[in-house]
Amino acid sequence: MNFVKKESLNHFIHVVKLGTKNLLPSYFALVMATGIVSIAAFRFQMWLIAETLFILNWCFYTVLAIFFLLRLIFYRKEFLSDISNHAKGAGFFTVVAGTCIIGSQFIVLRHDFGIAKVSWVIAIIFWLALVYTFFAAITIQRQKPTLEEGINGIWLVSVVATQAVSVLGTLIANHFGILKEIILFSALCLFLIGTILYFLIITLIFYRLTFFRMQADEFAPPYWINMGALAVSVLANSHLVMVAPQWQFLEEIIPFLKGTTILFWAMGTWWIPLIVILSAWRHISGQLRLVYHPQYWGMVFPLGMYTVATLQMVEALKLPFLTIVPSVFIYIALSAWLLTFVGLLRQIGRALKPFAV
Repeated sequence: MNFVKKESLNHFIHVVKLGTKNLLPSYFALVMATGIVSIAAFRFQMWLIAETLFILNWCFYTVLAIFFLLRLIFYRKEFLSDISNHAKGAGFFTVVAGTCIIGSQFIVLRHDFGIAKVSWVIAIIFWLALVYTFFAAITIQRQKPTLEEGINGIWLVSVVATQAVSVLGTLIANHFGILKEIILFSALCLFLIGTILYFLIITLIFYRLTFFRMQADEFAPPYWINMGALAVSVLANSHLVMVAPQWQFLEEIIPFLKGTTILFWAMGTWWIPLIVILSAWRHISGQLRLVYHPQYWGMVFPLGMYTVATLQMVEALKLPFLTIVPSVFIYIALSAWLLTFVGLLRQIGRALKPFAV
């Protein structure tokens, strides 16, 4: 009996070590997806769902932070290798976006601006570290992959992270006293940086999609961020529009902010049918089974973000006839989150089954 327990314990330790070593840099997309769906549920007065997801998200964030730290300590070579990897490195920006969304949850669900301010400061530090580490590392590499091997939807997480920092900065600006205008100016600059980054990266992605041969299994869920990055840009812009009366400079550029908000929302909406068609092609023509993969959180997040961003745009630009859109997408986002979460639980169950015996 003791031998069986020892074997089970050894298996559990092996699973944890292997999971830590091979942990995807983009796994904080779980936090991003859960957080934004929680906020969407709250906005639609689904209090129990919003609160449950809020608590779960704190658990997810804590566990993932521990695993990332352990990976940095015990598997530093793999950790640093991923940062300079064209196909994986941008996934680290999920840490920034996830931290900002946790901060936004505290504002929306708890009206706690203290933790939100701490989250924003942490996110800024991570953003500065990652944006220059990643882009510098992939630039100075001697051996580089081809465009079709190196570019994918994960690169757009850098845009999501930039816009997420802008969103949280706008939300907490009033709580920085005399620094309010500086924080708002920073939020505006980050929004503009995210905008240019999106245009630069999406050009490469669109070129890759349309001019290089693509196998069905290569169109992975992170390509949903083609839309998600625009959705979070809409959210950032909508918040800037709403706080514009608090600062004369923002009031003067409201026409620009409103125009770009509609531009991003329209383009994000345009992406949805195309991504659905290509996703169907992936699973039908590619004959792929629907098996859980952490990348599916990269599909859930854009659905939740599109819901929240559209709702915020309706409020900021006074377009009530568009309310029907988020009223439908909230259920799509919730369903996608639930299906992906069940897949996660099943994978954890399979991994720990020998230990339970």
